[in-house]
Amino acid sequence: MSRAYLDWNATAPLRPEVRDAMIAAMDVVGNPSSVHAEGRAAKGLVEAARAQVAAAFGAEGADIVFVSGATEAAALACAGRGLLGADVEHDAVAAWIDPALPVDGQGRVTVTDPAASVLQAANSETGVVQDLPQGLAVVDATQVFGKLPVAFNWMGCEMALVSAHKLGGPKGIGALVMRRGTDLAAQIRGGGQEMGRRSGTENVIGIAGFGAAAEAAARDLADGAWERVEKLRTVLEKTIEASAEETIFVGKGAQRLPNTSCLAVPGWKGETQVMQMDLAGFAISAGSACSSGKVRSSRVLRAMGYDEATASGAIRVSLGPATTEDEVSRFCDAWIAKYRRHRTRAA
Repeated sequence: MSRAYLDWNATAPLRPEVRDAMIAAMDVVGNPSSVHAEGRAAKGLVEAARAQVAAAFGAEGADIVFVSGATEAAALACAGRGLLGADVEHDAVAAWIDPALPVDGQGRVTVTDPAASVLQAANSETGVVQDLPQGLAVVDATQVFGKLPVAFNWMGCEMALVSAHKLGGPKGIGALVMRRGTDLAAQIRGGGQEMGRRSGTENVIGIAGFGAAAEAAARDLADGAWERVEKLRTVLEKTIEASAEETIFVGKGAQRLPNTSCLAVPGWKGETQVMQMDLAGFAISAGSACSSGKVRSSRVLRAMGYDEATASGAIRVSLGPATTEDEVSRFCDAWIAKYRRHRTRAA
């Protein structure tokens, strides 16, 4: 039986149109900084992708600075600024903030000083969507871009972080979206590429893929693809809940991403569940992919007030537009069978 990929929040499968755009970009030989025809052709691909990302993210009139990914974007936006944040932020952001902002039991963060704060638009582990106040210094939009109808120009923030591979684009390319006129010192210095914010020859192939992914993601959103995904997520949770009443669905009382289910069974290690499901043919995760493999319970769940047994017993199932009803049904059957075996052994 074929495997089922249910880890879309970690990375989305590469879209066919993205692959095509990247292959075409490979044949463009010029350096985007060169003034000859070949250089102008490469520059044209970069600028076309910049326009595609801006249009898909509602960031017309903003500066799109291409970087290696959301982690680099977070460092560029947050380093040395002493910004406030919360313990539910992704590790890429948490590395640069003072985690002083309070978090409630549903994972919602209270921001007291937006201009001095960074806030995720949605959590990668729980799917909990935040109510973004106007005037934030930085918004981590990595998980909402392409899944929810959001726009940088609506957010009223100074900067936002986005990443291509969450949209079905290539890994290793992302962007820092900046309100035009924002003063920001470059961390990578040299030739002054990307409007002087990020030096180094542009990753033309990755950037072309990012543009194609952003455009395709906007089409999916307009076509209702994620509404269909949300229905599958509801089926998954109801099926599991009917057979495993003790299961905790984290953040269920808050608005969540349409594809994300974070479920916990106290005392049943999340890492064990991930391995069992992997052997059964299902790719899921225990927390953020960037934190996988580390022997610790979820920092996000602990910040929400869950005890160690619950926080260490959580897994994340994240679906996508290509996920089928059969895959969800097969996953539920496999997970419930393992759950019953766990209960028998624990009795």
